Amino acid sequence: MTYSTLVSSAKLAAHLDDPQWVIVDCRHDLAAPDAGEKAYAGGHLQGARFMHADRDLAGPVNGSNGRHPLPAADSFMQALGKAGITPNAQVVAYDAQGGIFASRLWWMLRHWLGHERVAVLDGGWNKWAAEARPQNTELARPAAAVYAATPRDSVIDAGHVLAHLGKPDMLLVDARATDRYRGENETLDPVGGHIPGAQNRFFRDNLDAGGQFKSAATLRLEFEQLLAGAPASHVVHQCGSGVTACHNALAMDIAGFTGHKVYAGSWSEWCADPARPVKTGAEP
Repeated sequence: MTYSTLVSSAKLAAHLDDPQWVIVDCRHDLAAPDAGEKAYAGGHLQGARFMHADRDLAGPVNGSNGRHPLPAADSFMQALGKAGITPNAQVVAYDAQGGIFASRLWWMLRHWLGHERVAVLDGGWNKWAAEARPQNTELARPAAAVYAATPRDSVIDAGHVLAHLGKPDMLLVDARATDRYRGENETLDPVGGHIPGAQNRFFRDNLDAGGQFKSAATLRLEFEQLLAGAPASHVVHQCGSGVTACHNALAMDIAGFTGHKVYAGSWSEWCADPARPVKTGAEP
């Protein structure tokens, strides 16, 4: 069976010894970039490999391409191969941050490279640890693999967003917290505000009180309200740096929507060019 959105802790526990399943630890802290790797060294899911949000799931930053630009496809595929991931593997990603970094890996594999067998561990490290499921401190040393794929046309750039501002064929969905979306309490980027016309859907609204994703039916109702009749193919997800945008993309997939895309550069790339329009406050 293929898992392409979520996998439960019970299901993953039953496949810990399955050589076709690869677990990836994606824990990270934007304010302390070494924290995730240190947490991994201190204990992780049995057999998990570690992939770093800055080194493996992002490319070099040049000051104008955002805080987490997509890496070159070849570089990403080399990182996958180093982690022992093949195009046939069932990949399961997890973190301890509500799934935001795990969903970044999920989106890069599922939507960018077309890897169908990839899912996020629902509830992540926190649920796994609370259930006292198997973990260890042994650093994974998988046999190197070759990963080859052709990236899909699922990435939106700043030029596309600028060209479609105000047009009915694009619905921007901003995954940041409401205060940052409005331009208040901005601490990560030099400019506060949002891309004009973007609607706000805070990524944490995808989760229930226990930190797991809401049901598919609930998510579908909530996103239908956001879409207000627009097709899902008009949706372009964005956030601060292209990470939590992937959480909304995962939620839409769970809800059964297809065709939506991600603006990978997101706000941190957008606001790096003072010529691009900025709005503060709420949209009408």
